[in-house]
Amino acid sequence: MADGPGGHSPEPQPRSLDPIDRDILQILHTDGRASIRSVAERVHVSRANAYARINRLIDDGVIRGFGARINHERAGQGASAYITLKIVQNTWRTVRDQLRALPGASHMALVSGDFDVLLLVHTPDNRALRELVLTRIQAIPEVLSTRTLLVFEEDDLEPDH
Repeated sequence: MADGPGGHSPEPQPRSLDPIDRDILQILHTDGRASIRSVAERVHVSRANAYARINRLIDDGVIRGFGARINHERAGQGASAYITLKIVQNTWRTVRDQLRALPGASHMALVSGDFDVLLLVHTPDNRALRELVLTRIQAIPEVLSTRTLLVFEEDDLEPDH
């Protein structure tokens, strides 16, 4: 198989999911720590079938990973902000790689509209946020401008479990 842009193998083609796969995804989305036995019982398949389906969803890139949902404020990351960036045209991959390395970067997206990139960051306080924006992000040569939107309150839309 030939490598795609940047030397990476191309993403596998999206595959259709049957109702059992969708049910498994919903269960794991709600509770990523659900046991194979519990998943199998809830979707009415054998443990071996549930195990094989979950592994196939992982191998196909449908499930990207499992992780904890963090209360950033309680974890000492009391300042959160969305940062919008305007970048030099056709530099997304370069900028993306540099943003991934930033401490506290939580989510990023290439978007359309008045700016090019939307970045969510969590920092210990406003001073650390200021340093992140002024000394790290604005130092990236491909970043033309930034705008910082402080988060005053946030609400996780994921179900608590």
